[in-house]
Amino acid sequence: MADGASVPPPAGEVIELLQPDDYHHHLRDEPALEHTVPFAARAFRRCLVMPNLVPPVTTTAMALEYRDRILKRLPSDVPEGAFVPLMTLYLTDNTPPEEIERAKASGHVYAVKLYPAGATTNSDAGVTSYEKILPALAKMAELGILLLVHGESTDQSVDVFEREQSFYASTMPWILKQCPNLKVVCEHVTSAAGVEFVKAQGPNVAATITAHHLLYNRNALFKGGIRPHYYCLPILKTEPDRRALVEAAIGSPKFFLGTDSAPHSAGRKECCVGCAGCFTGHMAIELVAEAFEAEGGLGALEDFVSRRGAAFYGLPPAEGTRTLTREAWTVPKDYPFGPETVVPLRAGETVRFKMLPRGEKR
Repeated sequence: MADGASVPPPAGEVIELLQPDDYHHHLRDEPALEHTVPFAARAFRRCLVMPNLVPPVTTTAMALEYRDRILKRLPSDVPEGAFVPLMTLYLTDNTPPEEIERAKASGHVYAVKLYPAGATTNSDAGVTSYEKILPALAKMAELGILLLVHGESTDQSVDVFEREQSFYASTMPWILKQCPNLKVVCEHVTSAAGVEFVKAQGPNVAATITAHHLLYNRNALFKGGIRPHYYCLPILKTEPDRRALVEAAIGSPKFFLGTDSAPHSAGRKECCVGCAGCFTGHMAIELVAEAFEAEGGLGALEDFVSRRGAAFYGLPPAEGTRTLTREAWTVPKDYPFGPETVVPLRAGETVRFKMLPRGEKR
């Protein structure tokens, strides 16, 4: 966490929130769904599921099959209908407008994800030519299907800490000029430049912010040595960037929670060429609460995690409430992840907040 965080508050106090949603989550696929789905379903009412599987979810039929696999892994303590996976498609150079029509007709696909080819995990099948995707984008604008953007340049001459800024200075303005009515979510913005870009756009452009980007700057990657479980893409940025994110998350209706919880097995993180992604599905709301409290912004927590995302997606307001307590607990060193384990963010450390199970009050 950044220097200057507030002193932990007295234990025992509670915060009541409308049931939170998560508008960016990586559940992976079998056999990991046995362990990732329960974390998401116990925390969130709705979860926008990312499509970068192997192979990627490029068709509506694949998305619906994936949805079925997710729902089969709901734990028995989550009431029927209490968790809704919102499905997405993976955009390629060859995604036809007819596939967008099928997605809309399904009633379960809400958005299409643009990964620049090679930008992040399982993005090799992503977009290589922005001109080629214009027919699909036009159909999305017509039907009200959202475009979700991993906003990073893949130009290897651009510094890794500047790739988001480069994308929003060049590529994204071009896309919006071609499709001015397209509804866009700039996913997991990480920089002050990304924040300012979103703020400068019309009401059809919004952004998600992750819990880990609200709490940490790039120093966390190198504290006492290489810290692979803090490595993600877009990468953590500077402290001024982090502060711009917190200010936007607390104060602007254009920003809402997308955790980008992205689990990888411990062996794929703790190696010579480790994967990008932070697993935060075990306590994302608690982490956001810490970040907001440090800036005196807990009064905006419900807006950020429960209201703004639903409003932008045109979904009904959240139903039901959850209780967040000021209760210290220690994060386990790892969790099961299919036949392997995943090391969560803050493994072995203390967290100051705890969200109680559905229906439980203090």
